[in-house]
Amino acid sequence: MTSNPNNPSNDDENPQDPLAEMLQNLMGGQGMGNIDPAELAKAAGLPNDPQLLQQMFAQVQAMMSSSSDGPVNWQLAHENARRVAATGSDPSVSAHQAKEIDEALRLAELWLDPVTDLSATGLIGRAWSRAEWVEATLGTWKRLTEPVANSIANALSNALTQQMPEEMKSMMGGASSMLQNMGGAIFGMQLGQAIGALSAEVVSSTDIGVPLADLEMALLPANVTKFGEGLSLPENDVRLFLAVREAAHARLFVQVPWLRGHLLGAIEAYARGIHIDMSRIEDVARDLDPSNPEGIQEALSQGVFTPERTPVQTAALEKLETALALVEGWVDELTAEATANVLPSATALRETVRRRRATGGPAEHAFSSLVGLELRPRRLREAATLWATLKEERGIAGRDAIWHHPDLLPTGDDLDDPKGFSERRRLAEASDSEVDDALQKLLNGGYDTDGQEAQDSQSGTTEDEPESGDTDPQSPNK
Repeated sequence: MTSNPNNPSNDDENPQDPLAEMLQNLMGGQGMGNIDPAELAKAAGLPNDPQLLQQMFAQVQAMMSSSSDGPVNWQLAHENARRVAATGSDPSVSAHQAKEIDEALRLAELWLDPVTDLSATGLIGRAWSRAEWVEATLGTWKRLTEPVANSIANALSNALTQQMPEEMKSMMGGASSMLQNMGGAIFGMQLGQAIGALSAEVVSSTDIGVPLADLEMALLPANVTKFGEGLSLPENDVRLFLAVREAAHARLFVQVPWLRGHLLGAIEAYARGIHIDMSRIEDVARDLDPSNPEGIQEALSQGVFTPERTPVQTAALEKLETALALVEGWVDELTAEATANVLPSATALRETVRRRRATGGPAEHAFSSLVGLELRPRRLREAATLWATLKEERGIAGRDAIWHHPDLLPTGDDLDDPKGFSERRRLAEASDSEVDDALQKLLNGGYDTDGQEAQDSQSGTTEDEPESGDTDPQSPNK
């Protein structure tokens, strides 16, 4: 192996792989040593163009030089999310905007008090820029996407390695670990781009129906203004309506402490079961140019998941969609009640939000294509009807008591037939009561007594009467 005079450690006892040495030098800005770029380009199937090679290494420098504790480079995800969030205009929240948001959320809490049995949260209302939303929510995004992100990163890395020319594989040596980071780095950058794009669409911390920031109540003033554009409605009405929705979400997640874990657990269960179509990745990889990370990112954004689901994943998805619908339906119903007599535009705003949640924006579609998961309440209207029906039947306290335990939550069948929910629940509770009574009777030994009484009844005898075969000892026939 040819030694490199620029690297004293490269001697006969400690040979250095030439490609590894070259990459390390490039990452450290020391040049290419005595490696011939033309030969490297030939081995990699690239044109003999030193400028192109330099551009290639400049593009992958950040990906290969960044360290990562797992298959996905979350540092790059964070940096890219912040960069995309700052694209265009993301001014810091002014003192005036912060005051408007705080007053809107305080008023929203007062409007909600008469329409729900759940008490106010006591949280301080926040006004966030898009970058602040990224910072507050990235930890939850990591939790939600890590199972599928790891699978994608490993699959992409394997596919890229398999597509590498044999001549270049033989040269990899110690540099292979850096190439293995490439899939995770690219996915991290793509995920960060999706999260950054979402920051330009969401209007609050719970806008997608999931509490991305625990124990927070916040609006994004720039996005609230953007939401109201074209509606021909007073900006203050739009801000107040969205504030009521955010306050209702916050009240539900704070006063029902098990609900956040229930939702996030359902998302994680679904993500763990996502099946990666390796054959599709291999097909995509055949057309990929390792020197063009943008092309790889574009291929990722088109989705790499099969539509087929395992029975376990289908059950997890049904549980997730029902839970999201129940949360959004409850918030939708309470917001309508709280604003009906105080905001003339409440009905129009309610329908606008419903349609927006049903269709999703461009960034939400990009995110769902990337991780194979849509966080949309498909059955929001049915869930809102269910909560309205329960209020008529049970009152506000009876309706909100459904949130006391996850076992009490309505199911998908209940969304199909809201008016039959109470009767089905009554029958289920009666059945449970019968089981409890029977179990208690068994523990008390009641079944032994009943069995003996039944046996005596069938034989027609009692303890005071002789059996049919017995005769009086004084009988003359004895």
